[in-house]
Amino acid sequence: MKNIAVIGSGTMGNGIAHVFAQNGFQVTLIDISAESLERGLATISRNLDRQVNKELINESQKQETLLRISTETALEKGVAKADLVVEAATENVELKLNIFRDLDKFCSDHTILATNTSSISITKIAAVTNRPDKVIGMHFMNPVPVMKLVEVIRGYNTTDATTNTIMDLSEKLGKVPVEVNDYPGFVANRILMPMINEAIYSLFEGVAGVEEIDTVMKLGMAHPMGPLQLADFIGLDVCLSILHVLHDGLGNPKYAPCPLLVNMVTAGHKGVKSGSGFYDWSHKTKELIVASQFKK
Repeated sequence: MKNIAVIGSGTMGNGIAHVFAQNGFQVTLIDISAESLERGLATISRNLDRQVNKELINESQKQETLLRISTETALEKGVAKADLVVEAATENVELKLNIFRDLDKFCSDHTILATNTSSISITKIAAVTNRPDKVIGMHFMNPVPVMKLVEVIRGYNTTDATTNTIMDLSEKLGKVPVEVNDYPGFVANRILMPMINEAIYSLFEGVAGVEEIDTVMKLGMAHPMGPLQLADFIGLDVCLSILHVLHDGLGNPKYAPCPLLVNMVTAGHKGVKSGSGFYDWSHKTKELIVASQFKK
């Protein structure tokens, strides 16, 4: 594989493009607007600067990485030469299905189609294509340039050849791929989201406050950040979407999202991306300030 197309220039998409380009692949970053692509490239450049400052790479390697990334707003043109397409668009089922219908028409027969979805069925996505054997989940963790794990998710019809190709490719990126099967939430979010949801329930039911809940998990369980801070970082809308997938797909009431989470997302409080969640992020510093509605 030489040519990689990445769909979506947001947090996950630009991180995926960064990692592929840094490891010698030619990358086409695709989004619907030139402004989004400019922001994505600016983020990649800043993240490469951090690597230079930490002496993980040098300035020449940074420039070489950026030169391997081109941008495109037209999907058909952007994926024309791709050996692998990694879709990293918004976590919306219908949007992803429409993208994969188009990819199946626009891509060469040999092209593998991967999705970075964190919970949506790979089998369902593959079913709208004529190449379900070449459709696979490639779930990177955020921030992509730092986190080592890639969940490699096999759909019902994904072949061994496709799976082995993506496992090997992930290792070439310096990642640790873990093969899992296609069930709601896969492994990472099937375990993580109920923990986050239970933390929100603990706040909702008055068991403890935001800082107290996060401190217990950081100091008692050695988590690098508490579940409420992590939820803000992931995006409360994303957490809610994944919980809906788990609840609908498994039919177990333990996955039902906390009413507080539902209300916060409905009100537009989505965490870091909106400037407010369980913490106040409007100050744009690393200081953790509990959102005003949760202060005692």
